[in-house]
Amino acid sequence: MVEWLTIKQYNNQTIALIKETHTTIELPVMEHFYTLQGEGFHQGKAAYFIRLGGCDVGCVWCDVKESWEADKHKKIKIENLKLKIKETPAQVVVITGGEPLMYNLDEWTKELQTTGLKTHLETSGAYPLTGHWDWICVSPKKFKAPVPEILPKANELKVIIFNKSDFAWAEKYAVLVSKDCKLYVQPEWDKAVEMMPFIIEYIKENPKWELSLQIHKYINVP
Repeated sequence: MVEWLTIKQYNNQTIALIKETHTTIELPVMEHFYTLQGEGFHQGKAAYFIRLGGCDVGCVWCDVKESWEADKHKKIKIENLKLKIKETPAQVVVITGGEPLMYNLDEWTKELQTTGLKTHLETSGAYPLTGHWDWICVSPKKFKAPVPEILPKANELKVIIFNKSDFAWAEKYAVLVSKDCKLYVQPEWDKAVEMMPFIIEYIKENPKWELSLQIHKYINVP
């Protein structure tokens, strides 16, 4: 961030002090691409994804472990990404990770929204919320639990089901989100066949929950 002061003189006295701020925040970006949202409430809709590098949550079943080390990914300014996004018909930008809330996202989301884009967040909730959002998906992880203050702000709660104990984990956080928050359970990709019968029965017994599938993997898109 670059700041400078403008000082005006009148009758040999300083009468005005104007502070101007120009932001130049760069964040590590593992990848960015235009595709279909594959999960949750907005699945099947076109969206431009920005995957930030850096994560200390450490899910053992994470399918993008190459995103964990921020230093391995080039830092990019949001102004440069906006040019790429404008080359597409995208109306929604999804910021994901890694864990995107490791960074302050106020500037990035503001810049995107000023161009008319909607901003969606995918986070574990392990860090305090920053940024300006049209949709917030919180996917709490046992490896690093979400901070309590983020849960009431979630539009969508998405819990990954790796084993049967994850249903209790899902209920633990379902009572902490707002009454309008959408509730999803989603099988971990490598355990989908094993866990799907239990997920189906759980949803039938607890119809407040809905099923989320990683449809982008079924249709072979990023």
